Amino acid sequence: MNRRTFITSLGGAAMTGGFSPGGRAAVTAGVPSYLRNFADLQARNPRAAALAWFKQARFGLFIHYGLYSLLGKGEWVQFHERIPIAEYAKLKDRFTAAKFDAGAIAGVAQAAGMQYITLVCKHCDSFCLWDTQATDFNSVNSPAKRDLVAEMAAACRGRGLGFFVFYEHGFDWRHPHGPAPWDWKNKSVRPAYEPPDPFYAPRAQYDFNRYVQYAYDGVSELCSRYGPLAGVWLDGIAVPLSGDRARFRVLELYARIRQLQPQGLICYKSGLYPELEDFMAPEQPQVAAAQKNRVGKPMEICRTMQKHGPKAPKGALWGWLDGADHVTADEVLGMLGDAEAKDANLLLNVGPLPDGSLHPEDVAVLKEVGRRRRHTPGSNP
Repeated sequence: MNRRTFITSLGGAAMTGGFSPGGRAAVTAGVPSYLRNFADLQARNPRAAALAWFKQARFGLFIHYGLYSLLGKGEWVQFHERIPIAEYAKLKDRFTAAKFDAGAIAGVAQAAGMQYITLVCKHCDSFCLWDTQATDFNSVNSPAKRDLVAEMAAACRGRGLGFFVFYEHGFDWRHPHGPAPWDWKNKSVRPAYEPPDPFYAPRAQYDFNRYVQYAYDGVSELCSRYGPLAGVWLDGIAVPLSGDRARFRVLELYARIRQLQPQGLICYKSGLYPELEDFMAPEQPQVAAAQKNRVGKPMEICRTMQKHGPKAPKGALWGWLDGADHVTADEVLGMLGDAEAKDANLLLNVGPLPDGSLHPEDVAVLKEVGRRRRHTPGSNP
């Protein structure tokens, strides 16, 4: 599919739906709960309704939870400590998610005045939080025996929150045919195993298209099983940008998302194909560059409730980091003000504890943020 044909197909996908002969009540009955205030527009143009909703949503919750949470060293622990694939996989046998309560998490988000939740369904380590047919490396095939994506989708739907699925697309440290160092200039594409981990396909047998199909199938599952999604959030942009991005066949993936989720928004971090994606989502250090390349797109700024303290190991702050300090309500309100000044949403991350519960400090801060916003004239709680 060439780009012109693809853009034409997007227009057709965006125009699906129409007015119901039953009037507004019938139209509203078929509208995703998070778009209930945009029912008329959603009936005419689902994606336009979703964009209008997203622009006014302003505040969302980001959740990084997975096997890495059990170690308390951030979501890149496998990479930084070069944990062999077979050794890292043993964490699956300890994954219980005993206190992962999607309803409670959604309640905290709602109390804070958040309008949506973005759940990391698969990160770089390739562990999946849903009942996927593509791999047995998933939460259902662990002691948890649960589809956490299904639980979160239902919790969001019940509270009128938008639900985004996050899929790590550019990095995959487990798949035998995933992005490999000889194919991409990005040096962090895989952990620096010496010798190379035997789980990986030898170079002579390597077939990157097998990974591309795996990712296509995974995203297709997420888009076809969990009701209307607010959108699909892809990450790992550094890899396709370090080589031939066309080899990831992202245009085919976008067409599939549009087909399965007509109202669903698409984001590939700070923009892999900016003209085709619906919004940009840079982390705080990349905001200035993203602003220059924004081309009129909505934007959300990704920040986290953890921050480095004297006891925390150095590393990324998205997955639970044992010993990290946590932001205060004043700091969160400052982040919201900064995002508002840039005409952007704030996507604020939490890294649940090993058992899946939210850190008590984060819960208290989010509730306090919501309380203050409700009592502040002109705020949008």
